[in-house]
Amino acid sequence: MLPVVTDMKHRMLSLFAIIGIYGVCCVVPSFAQPAPADQPVPRSDRNSKLAHEQLLEKAKAGHIGIYFEGDSIVRRWGATDYPQYLENWKQNFFGWNAADFGWGADTTQNILWRLNNGELDGVNPRLIVLLCGTNNIGGRAPRDVDAKVVDVTKGIKTIVETMQSKAPQATIILTAIFPRNDNMAVMPTINQINSNLAKLADGKHVRFLNINDKLADSDGRLFDGMMNPDKLHPGVKGYQVWADALKPIFTELLGPPAKEDHAPPPTGDPSAKPK
Repeated sequence: MLPVVTDMKHRMLSLFAIIGIYGVCCVVPSFAQPAPADQPVPRSDRNSKLAHEQLLEKAKAGHIGIYFEGDSIVRRWGATDYPQYLENWKQNFFGWNAADFGWGADTTQNILWRLNNGELDGVNPRLIVLLCGTNNIGGRAPRDVDAKVVDVTKGIKTIVETMQSKAPQATIILTAIFPRNDNMAVMPTINQINSNLAKLADGKHVRFLNINDKLADSDGRLFDGMMNPDKLHPGVKGYQVWADALKPIFTELLGPPAKEDHAPPPTGDPSAKPK
């Protein structure tokens, strides 16, 4: 019987060894670190791939004088699935041939990928309006604020440089990251990044636009009606504040809006139903 017991003992020891090896792998998950904010990363979901194809077609259509780029805050303004915001867009920008290339949930990495994969190629706009970075920050205060500030600043700086290489004649209007009140703890991070972004402006090829004092008080608390209930995305009132700050710059650099508009038709979320 002894050989049987010994054999069973060896089997049990082997089983425990396997459990020990695989159990640790199952219990302790590995979390992939996000790519640095200045590295291009594609979106893998089907909807984003469809949106990219839409935006490539829009870029090829031409006749774009003003190119808006960013995340959902930019996207919703000129999107067919947000008709109330699209109406505000048309009221403010008709005649300047403005086109919206924002896409929801994009980080700086995703925007860089889209720019590097055709969405600005051959467009040659005279003006580019850029607002991005809030999705890199997220709704939680980072553990290392300084590292986050450096990372997001590098990401946005790389976007600006990419835009300059692809549209060297364009003036870039770099917009400060908007206040978000879904978690007030992120406001110091936003403020520090915005301070860095202001230093990227040269007053000629890159202009810095900060409207945050029109959206929120000195503590970053949003004024009533500026944002949706999510305290992140602008409502019509918030978009109008942004438009009021942009239009004098557009008039200065492009002249008054024409009576006709030749920008490509607006696009929307491929999966969305009109609101």
